[in-house]
Amino acid sequence: MNISNAYSEVTPAVPSWLNKGDNAWQMTASTLVAIQSMPGLVILYASIVKKKWAVNSAFMALYAFAAVLICWVLLCYRMAFGDELLPFWGKGAPALGQKYLVARAKVPESTHVSDGKSKTVEPYYAMATLVYFQFTFAAITLILLAGSVLGRMNIKAWMAFVPLWLIFSYTVGAFSLWGGGFLYQWGAIDYSGGFVIHLSSGISGLTAAYWVGPRLKSDRERFPPNNVLLMLAGAGLLWMGWSGFNGGAPYAANIDASIAVLNTNISAATSLLVWTTLDVIFFGKPSVIGAVQGMMTGLACITPGAGLVQSWAAIIFGFLSGSIPWVSMMVLHKKSTLLQQVDDTLGVFHTHAVAGLLGGLLTGLLAEPDLCELVLPKKTRGAFYGGNGGVQFLKQMAAASFVIAWNIASTTIILLAIRLFIPLRMPEEQLVIGDDAVHGEEAYALWGDGEKYDPTNHHGQDIAPSPYGIGARGVTINLSCSSMDSMAIGLASGSIPGYTMMCLSQKLPLLQRLMIH
Repeated sequence: MNISNAYSEVTPAVPSWLNKGDNAWQMTASTLVAIQSMPGLVILYASIVKKKWAVNSAFMALYAFAAVLICWVLLCYRMAFGDELLPFWGKGAPALGQKYLVARAKVPESTHVSDGKSKTVEPYYAMATLVYFQFTFAAITLILLAGSVLGRMNIKAWMAFVPLWLIFSYTVGAFSLWGGGFLYQWGAIDYSGGFVIHLSSGISGLTAAYWVGPRLKSDRERFPPNNVLLMLAGAGLLWMGWSGFNGGAPYAANIDASIAVLNTNISAATSLLVWTTLDVIFFGKPSVIGAVQGMMTGLACITPGAGLVQSWAAIIFGFLSGSIPWVSMMVLHKKSTLLQQVDDTLGVFHTHAVAGLLGGLLTGLLAEPDLCELVLPKKTRGAFYGGNGGVQFLKQMAAASFVIAWNIASTTIILLAIRLFIPLRMPEEQLVIGDDAVHGEEAYALWGDGEKYDPTNHHGQDIAPSPYGIGARGVTINLSCSSMDSMAIGLASGSIPGYTMMCLSQKLPLLQRLMIH
């Protein structure tokens, strides 16, 4: 039987080391994770905020996705997954050369000795696949962080912050825990980003919110979603995309990927139900926003151990992630002076930092030895399984402490440096008006949330006060005629169209002359 060259066992495009199934799954997983950001979080952010911030919130996510990709291939991929510069940092270099990208994927510093054998992470596909897959993780981390500073951060400051935070913060955590750095070699576990992504974005988001300052008092007191159904669409993309997020972590289409996908969805569903139940018990009604938050905490919590714990343990992850972050957000937040002072717009600290930390510690308790052996460089187990499990739990605590400390310090230094050149916070007039003042664009051609309308961006139109209250203004073309005679003439000239033409003719001299002639 003839086989086409594209499917031959060995051709220039299909070298002997290429596993087509692994490559196809890894590119699919990459796409799923990218969809979580574009359009998932873009839609979620645009709809969960107050209407006047819809465009700005979506743009912050859109910009971050694009900027991270270019910085990633120019410098940052090899800082996170390349040769060692420091025990926590790789040597930066471009990941753009043809020879580099078509070669077999490899994480050079992941080499370790186990049972007398030297092992290195070398997936069965090209480096280009691994570069793009890891980019999608870097991008979503910045976009999650953005949720803490929506509705007031100067967009120019954000544009400077994204590449700097990627270089000096994200790459450190990624290299230390994934790229073969000191935490990886020590044996700390972060299966798919509980520490590298969720803990770091939540801690850095809270830190950034502190330095940027709070939203306007009116925005903090009333910040309703402008489109709850669209918010659910964005949340749904986030949830479904998480199968690629955790399913792609083993770098192969293997049985551990299957376990990870199943556990991810079990945890998310359990957490959503627990959060919703608590809302009903304490507030008397289920909250759709609360359900989305519960979904997120369940996803973030299972991430550091998705492929390493049994599925009954995923229910425990979901139960605790639906309750502990709920308590931190609904109870402790209101009693903490510090958390009250810092305006974390979407509660990223609770939904990602608390949930990610919780998941990392639970992994240290419930990581199953046989599952760990499938993907981890060293034999290990959670404390629940005895042996050296207690030591593993302590390693998880130490890794979390490093990530927290580094992100607080790096985020602070970056923002203080940016502040020397660019104000971190929008000017007061932009804070009052919102998207129209910041971008000259609006999500909807409607007003009514109390924001002010900026007439300078809409020339040639009459501005009429809104009949719905002071402070809410919109564009209205005044079609009222000056007399009952005009109405009669208009109606006689063809009902409403004729009436409209007669009214407009009174406003537009050129139209008057045309009608006379």
